[in-house]
Amino acid sequence: MRSLVPFRDINVHASSSHYAFTSPSSPSAQTLVVERPSGDLRLNDGALLGAKRVSSIAGILGMIKLRLDKYIIVITKAQPMGRLKGHMVYKVISTEFLPLRERALHDPDEDTYLSLLKTLLKTGPMYFSYSLDITNSFQRQTQSNPSQPLWRRADDRFFWNKFVQSDLIDFANGAGSGSGLRGGQQTGADPFILPVMFGMLRITQTRVKATPLTFALITRRSRHRAGTRYLTRGIDDQGHVANFNETEQIVILNDETGDLGGFAGGAGMQNGKVGGSGGSDTQVMSYVQTRGSVPVYWAEVNSLKYVPNLQIRGVETAVKAARLHFNEQINLYGDNYLVNLVNQKGREDRVKKAYEQMVRILVSSPDESTQADYVTEEKIHIVEASQKNQKYDRLHYIYFDFHNETKGLKWHRAQLLLDQLKEGLAKGQYFRGVDMPADAQGRLEVRSLQKAVVRTNCMDCLDRTNVVQTMLARWTLTRQLTNIGALKPGESADDDRAFQDLFRNIWADNADVVSKSYSGTGALKTDFTRTGERTRAGMAQDLNNSITRYVKNNFGDGPRQDAFDLFLGAYLPSTSLTDTNLVFKDRRPILIQAIPYLFAASFFLVMVTSLTRTQSDTTAWPLRVFALCWMVIGSWCGHFIWSHGMLYVNWPKLNTPRWAQEGYQETMGSVMNDKVIGSFVPRERGASNVRLGHLEEGKKRIQ
Repeated sequence: MRSLVPFRDINVHASSSHYAFTSPSSPSAQTLVVERPSGDLRLNDGALLGAKRVSSIAGILGMIKLRLDKYIIVITKAQPMGRLKGHMVYKVISTEFLPLRERALHDPDEDTYLSLLKTLLKTGPMYFSYSLDITNSFQRQTQSNPSQPLWRRADDRFFWNKFVQSDLIDFANGAGSGSGLRGGQQTGADPFILPVMFGMLRITQTRVKATPLTFALITRRSRHRAGTRYLTRGIDDQGHVANFNETEQIVILNDETGDLGGFAGGAGMQNGKVGGSGGSDTQVMSYVQTRGSVPVYWAEVNSLKYVPNLQIRGVETAVKAARLHFNEQINLYGDNYLVNLVNQKGREDRVKKAYEQMVRILVSSPDESTQADYVTEEKIHIVEASQKNQKYDRLHYIYFDFHNETKGLKWHRAQLLLDQLKEGLAKGQYFRGVDMPADAQGRLEVRSLQKAVVRTNCMDCLDRTNVVQTMLARWTLTRQLTNIGALKPGESADDDRAFQDLFRNIWADNADVVSKSYSGTGALKTDFTRTGERTRAGMAQDLNNSITRYVKNNFGDGPRQDAFDLFLGAYLPSTSLTDTNLVFKDRRPILIQAIPYLFAASFFLVMVTSLTRTQSDTTAWPLRVFALCWMVIGSWCGHFIWSHGMLYVNWPKLNTPRWAQEGYQETMGSVMNDKVIGSFVPRERGASNVRLGHLEEGKKRIQ
């Protein structure tokens, strides 16, 4: 019988000629065989003889070809996180790479590739379920075909391991096993394809006042234009924006898998339906929000300065890409309320104006209005279509001056934005579904659909965005619980202190996970999310996070970006054994590389000299001259590093941004003209010979 869900248990058998994967709980299922060292795939009826059982695994994450070898990535340990409607969800805890070559080959690049991937998989929060499609919201699940295998139902945006599963997917689709031959669909391969989601997931059994429920929060990070804070901004030509995340807040009533009792609905609503007859069928309510970078071509270029250099291309050049982006968003979510929280003064104002110009281009006959108060002349700025003539007229742009309105720890004033959005939130509704007891596949009977989404952004789509999303989620939750009769009109979910603390901490944890994935540190302003107040301790923690972000964004994000690009297929390693041009080799001139070491040595020697005590009969001036010389050398080195910061930022080596290459070349040009060391720096023959020029080593691949 055809299996539509992945195997829950897989045994790995290894021999010198192949790996074999079997499911002990499904003895009649076919065996997946991966030939060594070619990586060709085939299915075998029954177990293979001569292979030794190596271990049991939780699933196959995928297969990836690096420079010298191909590897099967298997999930060796998974942690149960809780159940949603009876379906257990797991977190990936540990993975292992199985090489196809019996004798492993090594070179510096291969070892670096493996190190990058292992670090990403170790630190990246990834989740999966064998029976529930967690890449899709509950609303989209009701619109999918349950007769399809789980991986075919997965949302392409949040199928995080789709690239490394491409060999298995091609094989299942009948594209052959590496020999180039095509055949019919290989349905026996479907249970070996396990979709994995990257993001945040929490499932908690709790209660609000007297109503028991399951509260869950899921944030799904898009695999498109994934990367780190300053290296992925804005939009790409395919309409994908940086740091795009979908967050779904879920409330399940009468969940039979929970430890708490049931709920039959208040006096005004039973079984999820006003005036319905009694009963305690499972009800699911969910509310979805999104976040994503401002959809124009823009970048922030690191140069060791705390505030990077902002670059924005002409808005007209990004119109086609923005149309692709919002066409997808409207098709998926309906009306889009575009909440923009960037600062209206200083450098961020350019991003604000570019966004507003883009919306004016997209909508028909844009109608604009501005609200002012005693704090700012532009508290709220709205741009939307005056007439509904086309799809893009479903965009509603709302700018909120978050910085000025909440200045001085007045975080309660974010309520002004909520007041502006309430009408749209009420019209957009939320998803509600009720279990159909007679349905063997556990499908939901839809009672209401969410018809709009709030898409929030600030510069990073992190800190300010988290505050606003939490506020909107709290308001919607209160509305949901009031509608089903769990709360009386006028009551709030925050009235239950225990649930309030739980709610705040889950949303603050979500903020930290999203922030760590993008910026390298936890989110700022989470003290407000956790406690409802802005505290001095929270401000001190924000200062620590800001400093850590500066260090990581300048010196650690290059390798992290390389890991994303490698795992997601944005870079394909060269497989030519005759190519000896090492990708990760530092090709900066030796003198440029040496200056930071000279700076550290001068600092050390000056410190040693200043702490050295001289005898009373010893002449001190030679020591002072020695220290002075090193102070001059150290000062010059520090000034050089600060003035030529682009030479010392740890850029990605695989897909180096074009603007980074241009900035590097410009900075090297200024070094050539330096009066002190210019004559000692060798002339570069071309961009491909410098530290950043590795684009020819791989190709872009868009899945």
